[in-house]
Amino acid sequence: MSLTPPSGGAPFRAGFACFVGRPNAGKSTLTNALVGTKVAITSNRPQTTRHTVRGIVHRPDAQLVLVDTPGLHKPRTLLGERLNDVVRATWAEVDVIGFCLPADQKLGPGDRYIAKELSEVKRTPKVAIVTKTDLVDSQRLAEQLIAIDRLGKELGIEWAEIIPVSAVGDKQVGLLADLLVPLLPESPPLYPDGDLTDEPEQVMVAELIREAALEGVRDELPHSLAVVVEEMLPREDRPADRPLLDIHAYLYIERQSQKAIVIGAKGARLKHVGTTARKHIEALLGTPVFLDLHVKVAKDWQRDPKQLRKLGF
Repeated sequence: MSLTPPSGGAPFRAGFACFVGRPNAGKSTLTNALVGTKVAITSNRPQTTRHTVRGIVHRPDAQLVLVDTPGLHKPRTLLGERLNDVVRATWAEVDVIGFCLPADQKLGPGDRYIAKELSEVKRTPKVAIVTKTDLVDSQRLAEQLIAIDRLGKELGIEWAEIIPVSAVGDKQVGLLADLLVPLLPESPPLYPDGDLTDEPEQVMVAELIREAALEGVRDELPHSLAVVVEEMLPREDRPADRPLLDIHAYLYIERQSQKAIVIGAKGARLKHVGTTARKHIEALLGTPVFLDLHVKVAKDWQRDPKQLRKLGF
């Protein structure tokens, strides 16, 4: 099959790019901005991404498949170790790596830890992406660009590009795609036109529920919360023009004391989680939804191999 367009222009390219960086470096927000819709869970809590979500960017000249990995970090639990393994396995398989570094935070030990790991990945091109540029002035941004260039030289990383972006302000997001595409191999499209992710719907629904549950809760919860969608079934005996999808899901936490945080006074918090998640799920699936949520305690699940398997890790 010829990959050169009939006009005799540049050949079509398709491949995988992954964003890495400290937890909360803006990787998921950037993925969503590039794809143009919500495919990755975003939260102001670090370490919220647990599944490798693929977002697909369709262009006339290319198809860019974005792999969103968990933030690489020094692990404290079995879950942490497994998440780090996911990151390293992904790096070995992609065509280009984007290293996300927030403009509003000085380079720290976490960034250096990841950069050192990246320096071991020899053949894959690496792009340094300075995120959250809307939060700093031009002088602070210039200092960050110089610091990143210096870090690369120090560790023997040759950046293919260093690019500042703001996913929230939609600044240079298109330019970032323009810079990533030439680093992909010549290839026909890898996914059908119109596909935005290859995540199973059930996994995405669970992520949207978890995102809603994480909003505005206290710091002890992010790592302790897992969501499993038990079933998604169309409601029987509904007229064709008024379908309803029944979704039954469990929110698992590690301790009895966390149950009250998730449920809230007289169930108000869980109700709010359900309302917020339902809106996003209906937008994702394009159909009205009845969402049934239950909270269960799975004691210390992050440290228990059997529980981790049950919860999909």
